[in-house]
Amino acid sequence: MRSAKSPAASAPWVRTRLRTAPGVFAALAVLVFLTAFLAAAFPRSVDAYETRALRHDIATAPPGRSVLEVAAPPPPLGQPPSVRERAMREDSLASAEKALIRALPDPVRADPARSSYGAHTTKPLAAEEDWLPRPDALPARLTYAAPSALPAHSTLTSGRWPVTRSTVTMDSREVEAAVTEDTARDLRMKPGSAIAVPAQSGDPLTVRVTGIVAPLRPESGYWAVDPLFRAPSLVRDPASRTPVSYWRATLLLAPDAGPALLATTGEPELFWRLAPDSSGLTTADAAALATGVAAAENGPGLLKLRDVAGPNAELTTDLDAIVDSWSQMRAAIGPVVTVAAVGVGAVAAVVLLMTCGLIGARRHQELALLRSRGGSLPGIGGRLFAETAVAVVPAAALALPAAVLLVGEARLLPSVLGAAGVALLVCVVLPLLTALRHRRPLLHGAREDVVAARPSRRRTVAELTLLVLAVGAVVALRTRGTASGSGADLLVSAAPVLTGLIAALVLVRLYPLPLRLAARPVARLRGAVGFLSLARAGRASSSGTLPLLALLVALTTAAFGGSVLAGVADARDEAALRAVGADARISGEGGQAGFTGDAVRRVRAVAGAEDVAPVHIEYAVPLASAVEAGPDTKRATLMGVAPDAYARLARSTGLPPFPSAALKEAPGRDGVLPAVVSPALAERLGTGPHTVASGSGDIRVRVAAVLPRTAAVTDAEFLIVDAARLAEGGPTTLLVTGSSLDARQLRAAAHEAGPGFEVRLRSEERERFVDTPMQSGAERIYGAAVAAGGVFALLAVGLSLLRTAPERGTLLARLRTMGLTTRQGRRLLVMEALPQALLAALGGMLVGWATIALLAPGIDLGALALAGADLAVPQTASLRADTPSLALPAAGVVVLTAAVAGVQAWWAGRRGSIKELRAGDTR
Repeated sequence: MRSAKSPAASAPWVRTRLRTAPGVFAALAVLVFLTAFLAAAFPRSVDAYETRALRHDIATAPPGRSVLEVAAPPPPLGQPPSVRERAMREDSLASAEKALIRALPDPVRADPARSSYGAHTTKPLAAEEDWLPRPDALPARLTYAAPSALPAHSTLTSGRWPVTRSTVTMDSREVEAAVTEDTARDLRMKPGSAIAVPAQSGDPLTVRVTGIVAPLRPESGYWAVDPLFRAPSLVRDPASRTPVSYWRATLLLAPDAGPALLATTGEPELFWRLAPDSSGLTTADAAALATGVAAAENGPGLLKLRDVAGPNAELTTDLDAIVDSWSQMRAAIGPVVTVAAVGVGAVAAVVLLMTCGLIGARRHQELALLRSRGGSLPGIGGRLFAETAVAVVPAAALALPAAVLLVGEARLLPSVLGAAGVALLVCVVLPLLTALRHRRPLLHGAREDVVAARPSRRRTVAELTLLVLAVGAVVALRTRGTASGSGADLLVSAAPVLTGLIAALVLVRLYPLPLRLAARPVARLRGAVGFLSLARAGRASSSGTLPLLALLVALTTAAFGGSVLAGVADARDEAALRAVGADARISGEGGQAGFTGDAVRRVRAVAGAEDVAPVHIEYAVPLASAVEAGPDTKRATLMGVAPDAYARLARSTGLPPFPSAALKEAPGRDGVLPAVVSPALAERLGTGPHTVASGSGDIRVRVAAVLPRTAAVTDAEFLIVDAARLAEGGPTTLLVTGSSLDARQLRAAAHEAGPGFEVRLRSEERERFVDTPMQSGAERIYGAAVAAGGVFALLAVGLSLLRTAPERGTLLARLRTMGLTTRQGRRLLVMEALPQALLAALGGMLVGWATIALLAPGIDLGALALAGADLAVPQTASLRADTPSLALPAAGVVVLTAAVAGVQAWWAGRRGSIKELRAGDTR
């Protein structure tokens, strides 16, 4: 037998609770895992796409901008010849390159495999050989370079590689060189060609061409930093009063032939072209990278470089400008992404609060009993904290490595803070809110209906405070946009959430009014279901405003995010249309080559081509007669169109309607042609006739209509007439419309029309606007935010219905004993749940539309949508309300609410009424 003094055996509290309600804790753990995963993955995703964008911008920049080029003169004339020659040799240059790479300030790093070095002349020297081409009777001017590793960057196509037969010095009178295929073709060089290079001693240095090479990677820094390495160029002589040109080219000497350049008059120079290595850079390195480049150009880092390359060495690069451009795009896109993050975070926080409230409500009777038997609030709160932490902390801890594995190469600390914040929120809020409800005894059966509730003073003060914050955020966003001086402003970024929050509070206050108005006429009807459903909706607890708050914030966030994505898509479509003018554009170089009738028919026969609008375009036409035109004469773009075809083009592309009837008017006296002009040109020309010097002679025009924008050109000033009334009005441009154009057939038809015709597709032009991972990454973030907001909205609906499910089940059981049929039970539950769902759906649509209208002036989508756009062409990237983003989530809320209520009624009918009608149940 047990001793009277031995303590009674008792099971641990936490283990008992976990065994009693495993489903509740499992559901809480899953919800925390998903929320913590999103909180940890978001900052990592932002870091990841910003890092990819930084590496992309550096890797794809032209080598002439990104390469760090260190240039230094050779040792001065006062040094012994052996010292000067040794500095120009291959081994000295190679060891200096290694030292320069080590001397670069961190995080500036160079890629030795893509870097090069050597010596070259900086002053072009005239080549007097008679066999060299002489456009405008001027001799070619050549530079000479001895770059490193020429065989590694090119292939030999003719002759042999240049070599040094013996040690090359300043006294050497002949060296060997190679030239590229382009240089050999344009300057008529071949293996065996010799060029005399002027020398300081008077005896020329002979450079003999031994081989023709083809660059392996012409776009690499080896060839692209100095374009003359790869191909010659015709250069305008700046010293001549008449426009005359001469050839410029570079001959590539053998790698160890640099000392021979010291004897020439070409002012030789040493160079090291260090290609940046962006593979290890992250977004956290951007500021240090810009600082390091600045220090290497004009700061302490330059002193270290001069210790290696010489006291007069200089470093030039545009790498800092590339990083600055990346930073500007990041500053423009980051605040817009923050708006989405704040919205989803707010919805997730509300759903977590609803979950905590649901768990606390389900345990109300149990905790009230503990409290009545002497349980203290700290003791109850501590037990609740322990059992909550057992489920929440492991879930958040698992979410962190999942986010790290999914999104690599990002900072860990923001993710740790995000996951820990979710766990801390649940572990603190659930015990706190649940325990505080039992700080004083609650009267049994006390009820505070939503239609009878009167808001307290504290609630009124809190709502007014939120209203002031929302107004301040909206005003700040409209006046100065989403970005502040130091980045994203959280108050401004929270403007959509605050707007939805204020709308939810207003709707909660107004919610009883429609219920009261609807209950009166329904009470006079014969059936009882309608009256009961409205009465049940009115008896809902006035404290249950979290579901409505979650739904409105979620719907506002989804509408805002969907509208941002729609605005980005619209801006790209609009910019592509401005650039091309139609779905496809075929034009010749300079827009002056004409199409024949057969060429137009071939284009019309292309698969997918719905219509073709031929246009005759003349650019920079003087707005005066040919005799009176001068350099200062104002000019415009003259277009000749087929009025009906051009009007169909405007309709199909969504451009302003083209007034084709105005061009069909009969010419006035003296053959004055009616013209459609731009607004600025209409003010200049006035109402009378005006002479224009077109390519087919002077024509007289008068303004017949004004058009703000046209498809064929993007110029601010244009002049459109009927092409049939121009003496030489043959089409120079074809604008093709069609939703599924065959690009291959279109290009084939353009090639048959002539070799100079170019095809531009609207779809390809649109893709050009997404040229950086920062844009695509931000768009994916926004898409994920919209999806996450929708999921949390559905969870809010489910939680709100789940909270009152036991009460509704008991109601159905009692009404069934009074003769309520199963069909009427389903209708009752659906009609009871619909008022709040309809309020949330309609309110969400209205609030979403109002939020977008209020905040649109402060949201700049230009950087997100049009990074690759032509800055000379006016672009628009504005936020607009997107109807599907407003309607679809709202409709989903209503449908889900009705479906859940119907399923519950069906399930309650299957269970029967015996279990629900227990003796002593006060529900």
